[in-house]
Amino acid sequence: MRYRFGSIVGRRARVSLIIALLASSFAALGASSAFATPKGEFAVFADCPLNVTGLNACIYAKTESGVFTVGKKTVPLEKAVILQGGLKERTETELEFVAAKDGNTLTKAAQNVPGGLSGLVNCTEIKGSGFFEVLERESCKGIFENGLTGVTATTELAAPANQIQISLGNLLGETGTALQLPIKVHLENPLLGSSCYVGSNAAPIVVPFTTGATSPPPPNKSIKGKLGTLEFVGEGEILKVKNNSLVNNSFAAPKTNGCGGIFEFLIGPIINSSLGVPAAAGLNTAILNGTLEQSGAESVKAHE
Repeated sequence: MRYRFGSIVGRRARVSLIIALLASSFAALGASSAFATPKGEFAVFADCPLNVTGLNACIYAKTESGVFTVGKKTVPLEKAVILQGGLKERTETELEFVAAKDGNTLTKAAQNVPGGLSGLVNCTEIKGSGFFEVLERESCKGIFENGLTGVTATTELAAPANQIQISLGNLLGETGTALQLPIKVHLENPLLGSSCYVGSNAAPIVVPFTTGATSPPPPNKSIKGKLGTLEFVGEGEILKVKNNSLVNNSFAAPKTNGCGGIFEFLIGPIINSSLGVPAAAGLNTAILNGTLEQSGAESVKAHE
């Protein structure tokens, strides 16, 4: 009896061990599937949210150059900015933008502001000989004319990804709004603090980009975007739009907020005056030049 009982226990232990190993193997298989990424030319869609039910397509748009002008200040886009995620049908005629898998829908690329603080703020622009004008001018010099001159501007989303609007029909047809982004611009410098923005989640800068011609109010004049050149890659399953140019110069920009921390009451007005914000429509311009790629969600899955 002892032998038979021991044999049964041994068999049960071996079966339990086999079950445990199989469970571990399936768990590992599931984990590897969960972390699978597209290969080859489909690798750009690595952050496409393929697990979202009803997802129709993956999109990857890389801005390689351009400019962003708010009020009196122009910042060239010298570092690549990537907009990525997915698309699903909201209605028969409307697409919904779905956030990137890791949440990094619009990458944060800090662009150098030409001239740094001295280029951003010109204390001699503060005119007048009255007490308050002199105080503001001297305070400006004391705060901004120092060694901490570097300033960067980073464009960030100011709303959930589903507030991004995209129309591939308008993009391809070079008419109407192809892409609308709700954004805010983060100005960074030790003196400005960590929370200095033009625009905010509550009051974003809303830019309706087009590949067609703009119709801005004066003093801006119409500018023209362009579709660029189309080609199909990845065995014909990826639509690639190269040398694309999205433009707009009819959006408005609010004043800054959070600049200078506890000294915002002093620094904020100086920054606003130097930037020329709030800036009404017709005083601002955004141009994004780059490459857009789109593929069906099922095609991307098939290349993992």
